[in-house]
Amino acid sequence: MRLYHLPSGSVVEKENEFFKLVGDPAWDELVNRDDLHAFLKNEDIHGARVDAEEVFSECLAPIGTQEVWASGVTYFSSRLARMEESKDAGGGDFYSRVYGAERPELFFKTTPGRVVGPGKSFRIRRDSTWDVPEPELTLFATTSGKIVGYSVGNDVSSRSIEGENPLYLPQAKTFDDCACLGPCLYIPEHPLEASTEIRMSVERGQNEVFSGSTTLSEMKREPEELIGYLYRELSFPVGVFLMTGTGIVPSPDFTLQVDDWVKITIDGIGELANQVAIKCD
Repeated sequence: MRLYHLPSGSVVEKENEFFKLVGDPAWDELVNRDDLHAFLKNEDIHGARVDAEEVFSECLAPIGTQEVWASGVTYFSSRLARMEESKDAGGGDFYSRVYGAERPELFFKTTPGRVVGPGKSFRIRRDSTWDVPEPELTLFATTSGKIVGYSVGNDVSSRSIEGENPLYLPQAKTFDDCACLGPCLYIPEHPLEASTEIRMSVERGQNEVFSGSTTLSEMKREPEELIGYLYRELSFPVGVFLMTGTGIVPSPDFTLQVDDWVKITIDGIGELANQVAIKCD
């Protein structure tokens, strides 16, 4: 099942039909329940049918007041890219070490007000010269730490800033409209298979200037492991979103430009498409 967040309320997709939820429950309360799949499966909460076109044209990022966190260097390709971009600053060894370490790299990505949903524009920094999209499976975990849903995430990153010094990571990752999330919260009965594919393309005008793909089997760490470390000394009263790292890394000669369209698809969840807006200050 898929859960969509619309201005008019929450909509659940079940077997290619869309239903408004009875009682229009608040988003935070709705998603932050360990029995979310069973709850949404109950036909007693399925209200009026909704047209699919309305859902896809109006859906927002599937987030309420939750924080968004992120993981780094969870794919071997990401390890290599981070080492290359930071070697002149002497930080390359850090990424090699964290890839093999017991403790993963986790960092705060952004607040919900800086997240954009499907079809909306995101930003790249004005003081950055090398900017990339990072397509990532994004987990949603409840207050108890149980993973109940998944979404498509774009952890937009300023590689020139992070490469200059690893301590600049917060500036490379967190700024206005720095994250994309959507198009829905996917609520399966069982965890995603390792064969689940992630695909990304970047379109510039009429041309595709980048495309790539990977699968969850390429991840070094399990989703439950990442969530376990995140919850060690943190509590999340309404749940949390966690981006799980990227395995699709454009070559060093690629950088995002204003008006580029970034399209990310994850099997079972759907496609998240966003355009690059003007650079932020």
